Amino acid sequence: MLDFGGRAAFVTGGASGIGLGLGRALAEAGARVMLADVEKNTLEDAVASLQGGNLPEVRGMVCDVRDHQAVERAAQAAIDAFGKIHIVCNNAGVGGRSGADGISLQYWRWVIDINLMGVVHGVRAFLPHLTSHGAGGHIVNTASMAGFLPSTGFGPYPATKFTVIALSEALRDELAPQGIGVSVLCPGWVRTRIMESRRNWPKEYGEPPAPRAGPLDQHIAELVRTGMEPGAVAALTLAAIRANELYVFTHPHMRPPLETRVETFLAAYRKLGPAPQEKQEP
Repeated sequence: MLDFGGRAAFVTGGASGIGLGLGRALAEAGARVMLADVEKNTLEDAVASLQGGNLPEVRGMVCDVRDHQAVERAAQAAIDAFGKIHIVCNNAGVGGRSGADGISLQYWRWVIDINLMGVVHGVRAFLPHLTSHGAGGHIVNTASMAGFLPSTGFGPYPATKFTVIALSEALRDELAPQGIGVSVLCPGWVRTRIMESRRNWPKEYGEPPAPRAGPLDQHIAELVRTGMEPGAVAALTLAAIRANELYVFTHPHMRPPLETRVETFLAAYRKLGPAPQEKQEP
């Protein structure tokens, strides 16, 4: 997809952070954009910030990605507004820490329902449309470097990001023959409100887990505060869409630990000895 002009995009978690960065970058590249987010007031402010000037049409839709029916309604609203949707960014996510000895089932459900099922709901809602309109398209699923490099104390977060990476890899192979590309965004530390995720804790899950304030938590908060700007992440993502690249990496300094992790896999296989040779047909 070399040209975003005349295209239309749908972005979840679009009221702030990476989602808003993606929405702004897509609009500046010529795409009409529907931002979806669970925070109504913040969403209205985000949409207002992108309206006017020479930017294409930008709209907003309140949507809780945990609810597949809400995502389907938002998808239909985007289709009704713009006709064909070409780019779907399943970006909504939550973070936070909870030690291995204190991860409640409610915490697991919250993170899985948003970080994983939110992606599933987005793919499910838009895939029939993308495959039927015949104009091709692209799906971007936001994962994290935590999906490759899990860290102690994050619990459900890297579990969901691992899964989003696997889902995206499978989707790419399946959808390529239909002219639909898939990218998985795997950022490192980005300047977002992810450390404030509990602000949207659903009442039905009971009381939210108490915030942690140990040295590691303070260090993580500082990494987020000084992290990459969302606009820079968005620029790399749009470049990946244009080039139809699967992986979108953002932080070069994270390459060495990723290489070390890959080497652990190879080392384990080397213990098995050389791979058996395939039998040749006579």
